[in-house]
Amino acid sequence: MIGNEANFDWEKAKAFYIAAREGSLTGAAKVLGVTQPTVGRQVTALEAELGVALFERIGTGIAPTEAGLELLDNIGEMAEAAQRITLAATGKSSAVEGTVRISATDLACTYQLPPMVEKLRDLYPKIRIELVATNSISDLRRREADIALRGVRPTDNELYARKVYSGMAYLYAARRYLERANGPFDADGLARADFVEFEDNQTFRAALAAMGVSVVPRNFVAMSTSHVIQWEMAKAGAGIIAMPAVVADKEPLVAKAAPSLPGFPFDLWLVAHREVKSSRRIRVVYDFLAQEIEALSE
Repeated sequence: MIGNEANFDWEKAKAFYIAAREGSLTGAAKVLGVTQPTVGRQVTALEAELGVALFERIGTGIAPTEAGLELLDNIGEMAEAAQRITLAATGKSSAVEGTVRISATDLACTYQLPPMVEKLRDLYPKIRIELVATNSISDLRRREADIALRGVRPTDNELYARKVYSGMAYLYAARRYLERANGPFDADGLARADFVEFEDNQTFRAALAAMGVSVVPRNFVAMSTSHVIQWEMAKAGAGIIAMPAVVADKEPLVAKAAPSLPGFPFDLWLVAHREVKSSRRIRVVYDFLAQEIEALSE
């Protein structure tokens, strides 16, 4: 895409790469130690040389266009190669250092990943971990994260995915709620129970219906877009919630709300951009997380 390699300007490419990674020209300026207008001029100059738009505005930030994504793949590989050359030249080629962004649900970021991050930092003290707690799917192609933990396998061929966990979720409620509402419940009893819901609970309602549980909107008495807040409301006695057993079974304040019903199976996929194959930093973190999460099934 770049054309004449002799005319390639790494400073402009670096400005573009950092801006894409940070999601803003201001963020890139802070990383590079220059002013925001300087980064803007470098990116604009690169766009003029290539004859394509590399960024589009999204809200208050920026995101690469399709042409930008293609260029980003190539420059990312160059950046990793440059880092490896520098480490080799300074005798530090065995070191693994730098920032790795991991995207996962707020539930995983709160209850499951922190102990893993601590263990990882003991092994690789020069790695800096950024946890991106989000219940939406981060776009790895746009560098919103380096690694993502997802509940579905991605369909993008540019992404590398590995199933690392198969588990079960069940219906749980605070023991105080179960006592107050004459629980635990069978399928018929759940029709009169209170539930804590997520923002979009159509999938949950469909899963309940498949079990013969009939619920209507009035059953859902509390709602949050945060899984952690949902869990805290359920623990406080607001109602019933579906939670992974690996989290809920460690909480003494709750119990299964309908122990006679089957659970909800789910899988977790560890996903990364294809750069995971060439970036030692990302590969080390990816393999470590895969090993730690797979161990949860044992």
